[in-house]
Amino acid sequence: MTKYVAVAGKGGVGKTTFTALMLRHLSKQKKGISILAVDADPNANLNEALGLTVTATISDLLEQAKNPKAIPDGMPKDIFIEYKLQQSLVESKDIDLLVMGGPQGPGCYCYPNDLLRKYLENLGSNYDFVAVDTEAGLEHISRRTIPHIDTMFVISDSSARGIRSAGRVHDLIRGMRAEVGEVYLVVTKTADNSLESLADEIAQTGLKVIGDIPLDPLVVTQDLAGKALYDLPDDAVSVQAVKKIISRVGILK
Repeated sequence: MTKYVAVAGKGGVGKTTFTALMLRHLSKQKKGISILAVDADPNANLNEALGLTVTATISDLLEQAKNPKAIPDGMPKDIFIEYKLQQSLVESKDIDLLVMGGPQGPGCYCYPNDLLRKYLENLGSNYDFVAVDTEAGLEHISRRTIPHIDTMFVISDSSARGIRSAGRVHDLIRGMRAEVGEVYLVVTKTADNSLESLADEIAQTGLKVIGDIPLDPLVVTQDLAGKALYDLPDDAVSVQAVKKIISRVGILK
């Protein structure tokens, strides 16, 4: 049965870094596991963190489908859209990737939402593990484009402002009709005593801290060089921290 995991949080807190390192750990820890990554953040850069090349996003392809001249004669529009959606899948040895892309205008995702939901449900059932790097507003989850979420990680950096933002994300999750299972807080870019100094702010979010990721100079170096975070060494501080977090949650069980 497919396991769905989502990663949420505002921009700049390390959400995509956590997602990439989680996928790295899963693919290396359990050989033969099939993984689909979905980048649902309009500011999409999960492909860069994973070292994958994207030639088309779902929103780009759906925008093309709005043009009647783009649809071959005799082909139903829903079949054409499903065909275009399949073209957006990036396949690799360890991880496959879908990039949702940014809205192209009002209602960009509303018209084909049922088709998109059906496509993702059918596609996701072919994988053991589906990881979603979500947008801050969680639109794809609230609209149930993503079928359900077994585990949600809410990411915050080690600032009071970041923790409060994580609390607002938690409020959004609780207010949804969507199916969301366990929800955990991960605090990034920590130093000594960061969690202790943020204890009061964290308590107000209602979130359970499942772990933290210390500030890792190797992540900064890798980003500056334009290199994939997926290729970080096994002994990197951030890699080891994410490994501990995933082990505590027991995602691979």
